[in-house]
Amino acid sequence: MNENESFILKLKKCYLAADMKMQERFKRSLPFAEAVFDRWERAEMLGFGKGSSIYNSSLVFGAVKVGENVWIGPFTILDAHAETIEIGDCCSISSGVHIYTHDSVIHALSGRKKPLQSSPVSIGECSYIGAQSIIGAGVSIGSHCVVGANSFVNRDVPSNTIVAGSPARKIGVVEFDGEDITLKYHE
Repeated sequence: MNENESFILKLKKCYLAADMKMQERFKRSLPFAEAVFDRWERAEMLGFGKGSSIYNSSLVFGAVKVGENVWIGPFTILDAHAETIEIGDCCSISSGVHIYTHDSVIHALSGRKKPLQSSPVSIGECSYIGAQSIIGAGVSIGSHCVVGANSFVNRDVPSNTIVAGSPARKIGVVEFDGEDITLKYHE
């Protein structure tokens, strides 16, 4: 066996051991990088708040500030290369979500004569961003918000609001009665 084959065999053994642990602990089997690399350690390395996690398949550019106990799912893009992205405590950023602080439409349409447009993005505490959603530059999402899956959010969302669609529109509100939470959808 040559050196390359030996290395590949070691990688396979590493993955199989990590995958077995993942199956025993969480009843799931993940691709190599997600099984081998710890998502809480990655979040800590990126300076995210205590208890937060981010999958290895997620891309992070620029100044991204994440609060405590935030879950950032696989295949997300947090692109703060132009401005900052701030995500409050206890948020869930679902699989495939893209958050951008810049827009290159005018830049492209002008033959690259106009600059990229950029603005920061913020998401308040305890908000849920549904799978495959896109948050555009300059958007502020309040606390206790729900963004439905596959939504394009291109304007601010006030706290306690449910939005969905492309572009996202208000479709309901989040109501609290003590510890009870009700999602009220418009008819």
